[in-house]
Amino acid sequence: MSSSLSSSSSPTSPPDAGRADEHTSHGATFGTRWPEPNCVLITARGDLDAANSNDFVDWALQHSDRASRLVLDLSGVEFFGTAAFSALHTFNVRCAGARADWLMVPGPAVLRLLRICDPDAMFPLCADVDSALAWMRGETPRLLQLVAEPR
Repeated sequence: MSSSLSSSSSPTSPPDAGRADEHTSHGATFGTRWPEPNCVLITARGDLDAANSNDFVDWALQHSDRASRLVLDLSGVEFFGTAAFSALHTFNVRCAGARADWLMVPGPAVLRLLRICDPDAMFPLCADVDSALAWMRGETPRLLQLVAEPR
């Protein structure tokens, strides 16, 4: 299922702001950066599919006990399979259980699958990382709308 993930930071406190970690798994690279002490930016680049989507969720969730605000930057994902969509649903449920707020910055590959698998737009989307971080700070940029409103 998932490969061994390691982090040199304490499990009870966030690392220093600005610190970054990376992990590679089956064609994807996952990154973590802490722009603020209670907010973590988690990135994925490459392909998210059955081979690594659970690794990505594990990577992202390992921070939910140290941050109440998580931003998933999936703008660098080139392929987003249905297994990744299912893993994203698991992430959503686990964040709700941990009372962690989260936003996702999707790229074209992610948006393509969300239009099919998430027509009710249950995932919180933002147009770019800067807007997502501003939203997490309490500023109010416009959230990305997945489905056009009726005319």
